[in-house]
Amino acid sequence: MTTKPGRRRATLFVTCIVDQVYPGIGQAAVALLEAQGVEVHVPRGLTCCGQMAFNAGFRDEAYAVAGRTIEVLRGQGDIVMPSGSCATMIRHLYPELFQRSPYAGPADDLVARTYEISEYLVDVLGVTDVGASYDGSVAYHDACHGLRFLGLGRQARALLDHVARAEVRPLPGCDQCCGFGGLFAVKQGAISEAMLDHKLAGVAESQADLIVTGDASCMTQIAGGLSRRGSATKARHLVELLANMVDGRP
Repeated sequence: MTTKPGRRRATLFVTCIVDQVYPGIGQAAVALLEAQGVEVHVPRGLTCCGQMAFNAGFRDEAYAVAGRTIEVLRGQGDIVMPSGSCATMIRHLYPELFQRSPYAGPADDLVARTYEISEYLVDVLGVTDVGASYDGSVAYHDACHGLRFLGLGRQARALLDHVARAEVRPLPGCDQCCGFGGLFAVKQGAISEAMLDHKLAGVAESQADLIVTGDASCMTQIAGGLSRRGSATKARHLVELLANMVDGRP
């Protein structure tokens, strides 16, 4: 498939949790990118990046899944992901997984063209004002993988600073883990809950109407805790706010 002259082509890597639980995040990501003139594609056969198997210690299974991902994404241009966690799997762990294998070269190629979506908007497209608006207060939670492996945070805040009418508030402990951590929340439930309690204390202190983050997993963890406490504060993915799709509003 060819791209129209003057248009940038990107492949949206729809993560497992977005595909299975939060399709609205994927739709918001597409709308956000297309509004910037990007031609967006989602290849057939694209499934998981292999992170869950890798983190659980199943290296052979992770190798098989990630190898298929490399094959599907050959020649697919920029790879954009609404997840710092999955982008970290490709950028930092694929080189380790595929070292001294036939996939070493293709893995390095994929690493060089994979971006988390806020990073892509700000650092690649040079965009900070995407035409978003929100009537209320917003605070940002830094998801661990994006912050610590990809150096993200600056990009999301630059985008939030240009959301019309929104009052951006500091989130105490914004760079501290919410306690999800994929399998960690399952294997270490008590510790996970304690970490979530600490995060929710920061949310309450911020008094924000909306907590936004760049990973659906963190969003799920925080939203669940807020719901169980009967809090009026909501947690949503950054792209939903930027695409004006918070609370289902187009």
